[in-house]
Amino acid sequence: MTLVDDRVLEFISENETGSPTAMKREGPIHYSRQYVARRAKKLADEGLLRHVGNGVYMITEDGEAYLDGRLDTQNWVRVDENGNRSVGGTSEKQEG
Repeated sequence: MTLVDDRVLEFISENETGSPTAMKREGPIHYSRQYVARRAKKLADEGLLRHVGNGVYMITEDGEAYLDGRLDTQNWVRVDENGNRSVGGTSEKQEG
């Protein structure tokens, strides 16, 4: 995850949808449109965004969980406010 990934997710969460062009033009993203497009595609590949066509993305539940601090991107598992993580439909206390 990079700093621009956070900005992309925040922009799309606040605006419901977004394209790299809109994020560059309207958001606090100071990277090229091409770089933002590559990162959005990567976020979609990781399941944090969903590509809906024509370069437009929507945030997924995992994307919202990441922004809320409820997704461990090292292991790609959701974590609740008590530090429990979801593993195969069960909860398990996260170590560390």
